[in-house]
Amino acid sequence: MAKTKKQPRPKAETPKGFRDYFGAEVTQRNDMLQAIAEVYQRYGFDALESSAVETVEALGKFLPDVDRPNEGVFAWQEDEADWLALRYDLTAPLARVFAQHRNDLPTPYRRFAMGPVWRNEKPGPGRFRQFYQCDADTVGSASMAADAEICAMLSDTLEAVGIARGDYVVRINNRKVLNGVMEVAGVLDPSDPDKFAHERGIVLRAIDKLDRLGTDGVRALLGTGRKDASGDFTDGAGLGDEQAAIIMGFMEARRNTGAETVDRLRDLVTGSTIGAQGVNELEQIAGLLAAQGYGPDRIIIDPSVVRGLGYYTGPVYEAELTFEIFDEKGRKRQFGSVAGGGRYDDLVKRFTGQEVPATGISIGVDRLLAALREKGRINAVEHGPVVVTVMDRDRMADYQAMVAELRNAGIRAEVYLGNPKNFGNQLKYADRRNSPVAIIEGGDEKERGVVQIKDLILGAQIAENATLEEWKERPSQFEVARDQMLDKVCEILATHDIGQS
Repeated sequence: MAKTKKQPRPKAETPKGFRDYFGAEVTQRNDMLQAIAEVYQRYGFDALESSAVETVEALGKFLPDVDRPNEGVFAWQEDEADWLALRYDLTAPLARVFAQHRNDLPTPYRRFAMGPVWRNEKPGPGRFRQFYQCDADTVGSASMAADAEICAMLSDTLEAVGIARGDYVVRINNRKVLNGVMEVAGVLDPSDPDKFAHERGIVLRAIDKLDRLGTDGVRALLGTGRKDASGDFTDGAGLGDEQAAIIMGFMEARRNTGAETVDRLRDLVTGSTIGAQGVNELEQIAGLLAAQGYGPDRIIIDPSVVRGLGYYTGPVYEAELTFEIFDEKGRKRQFGSVAGGGRYDDLVKRFTGQEVPATGISIGVDRLLAALREKGRINAVEHGPVVVTVMDRDRMADYQAMVAELRNAGIRAEVYLGNPKNFGNQLKYADRRNSPVAIIEGGDEKERGVVQIKDLILGAQIAENATLEEWKERPSQFEVARDQMLDKVCEILATHDIGQS
């Protein structure tokens, strides 16, 4: 009789390009989302939570590889029916939601959405296939006031979460201006919008990578192509030298003031109707922002901003953090972009056949959290709960009463639920939980009506730095009356600036 083949055990590892998030990271993200939501709500935006799964048809051909849209998403087919996919961003689902529920929604419709998105792209350092986005959009308004408002709100949001003025800049451009430049360069034919579409897609993605690849890398992608450090080759747009020079001139059009930049852009798009329209829109946005007090210390016009996605039709914007960090090789570099967006007037039209103007912004939450850690605005370590130790199994009700008293006062607390036989293991557990305080009540303490309260933070500091004499002068364990337990715990938490919930 043949032996039954033993099933191999599954590997306990996350799939490539994904990661797990633990306590402090999740709490910090939630706190940030709450701060962002408060700004969005102050501007009059309502929350929306849409499905994480959309039809590929609804997502459209606006993915990393425009020639093979399914390659950019995690997609599957259900029994010869529609192809379904995890959402690639939060904007395409919004277009579907507005088209589906437009008779029940106000116009303009102002909404914000927060949640994970999934991209089937090559992962790398700091680049994951699942990440959080936080979007705000206005659907149904063609006014440049909507775009100016989005940029002002983005500025306020960055400051609300802890990015100081001077550490960021919101940069604005207009895709119509770039279309005008490409028309002048001979890669856009207004009478045949589909002509040169492939080349334009490569141009857009190349310019969008300026901060990572530099001018030489972008110039290579405008021409025959570029090989990266890993040996992978990316095909270029195949532009000639004169065509590429016009595009590069557009990217370098920024001048000392917004007005000078606008004048330079107007020169570059001479002869293009769509380009001139884009320049006029930039002038309007700049004027509206100036009227609200948002000057070049926060928001500027910058022609190098194009945004890589193909659905943008007008103004585009990007928030960049300007302070320097050290990369994995110890080299200084700027932190870079943490948010981007723009106007996409054709996205809802795909569903309704009628043009519906829209504009919005998307914040990369994980990158913004990383930026705050770099600036020391949030700590990577979060304090855990107060731990009530168990000295006597038969007195679990007493310990639960203690922890209930702490919780009712808004203090995170838990009773040790492991094997209480070895008391040392209970304190080791509290250390691993990064607990600030441990509470001890054995039989002797119970009989005398007292509890021992151990300040674990002070204890660790003393153990690391203090001499024996200092240790004796600065005890980290206190005996207090049982009815004084809550007051003493609150005092210790306040000493270490640990807030209550």
